[in-house]
Amino acid sequence: MQVKLCRLRTHQWCFILFNVFLFHALLFGADFVEEYFLQSLPYVDVKVLEIKEKARKLNLEPLKSDLSKFYIRSQSDMCLGPNIFLLSLVFSSPENGTRRNLIRKTWANMTAVGGYRILTLFATGIPASGIADSEIKLESNKYGDIIQGKFLDISGNQTLKTILMTQWVITFCPNAMFILKVDEDMFVNLPKLVDYLLTLKAHPEDIYIGRVIHKEMPSRDPRSWGFVPLSHYPEKYYPDYCSGEAFIISQDVARMIYVASEEVPVSVPSDVFMGICAKYAGLVPIHSSRFSGKRHIRYNRCCYKFIFTSLETKDEELFLEWREINDGIDCTLLETYYGLITCKLLTYFDNFKYFNMDVLKDDAMYLAD
Repeated sequence: MQVKLCRLRTHQWCFILFNVFLFHALLFGADFVEEYFLQSLPYVDVKVLEIKEKARKLNLEPLKSDLSKFYIRSQSDMCLGPNIFLLSLVFSSPENGTRRNLIRKTWANMTAVGGYRILTLFATGIPASGIADSEIKLESNKYGDIIQGKFLDISGNQTLKTILMTQWVITFCPNAMFILKVDEDMFVNLPKLVDYLLTLKAHPEDIYIGRVIHKEMPSRDPRSWGFVPLSHYPEKYYPDYCSGEAFIISQDVARMIYVASEEVPVSVPSDVFMGICAKYAGLVPIHSSRFSGKRHIRYNRCCYKFIFTSLETKDEELFLEWREINDGIDCTLLETYYGLITCKLLTYFDNFKYFNMDVLKDDAMYLAD
């Protein structure tokens, strides 16, 4: 029996439209709420004004004359020349030369977008094991894009790494309007990111943008990674902060973060550290759901042409993704809509699968005990 849409009654149409609305509300509602209702209001007190004033008058000349105290390889001349619209600092482990080469061949293989200069550098430290310093030296001499700080590059030193690289930015790259901090296992859609930042170009101050984490509680378990004792951070919740996998700050924010860092304990996770420094400086993180945060977004060409980042992109996937989003073929509005729905649904299914696996592991450990 053939069903004709024109014969549907009013209540049937209402039922269909309601379900369509409900489907979209469930799929996109969380992003909408995060984008528009979880934003804090900026605040100003005497301490905030002091930090802003100190950041404005910051004298970094003494640091330039004593580079060897903080950096093994500083690349201090990399930012000379025309102003840089976007500086990408890729936080990389010293051992991961293969990944750095892959990034150079894909999303970092751009020096300008729409006539605006962009620059990508790699931030690393001293290898704990598995690689000789001579290998990093050879790579640095070949590409000239590695900033190597004088610290052991391990998980417990990522906050120190953040401080030293922020110091490098404000000392040697003060002509960079925006700074992208990004981990090496991320996919980055630089053209779309630059398009978005161009909308902020008229007022490029107080910018701290990423996927905002709201009301996260510190870990009080001494056995867990990221443990923070009450003596170091007594508050119940962390302030809102941008997930550390990828976020954007403006040049003035980098200076304020650096000044505020003197008063924040380095024992907190590095992205939380940035959020606390931002709070001390009276800054409010801006949420964008186009940053993936800790999630891997399942690949769809039109979806990836819209989002800014995706986590845990495998080497073989990165080549495909970068080639296809730069194929010169724009997606229609309908294709973008379909792509966003597809990658969101698949990503939710993946998260559900991983959640179930974690539950099974916990149950197995419980039964083993």
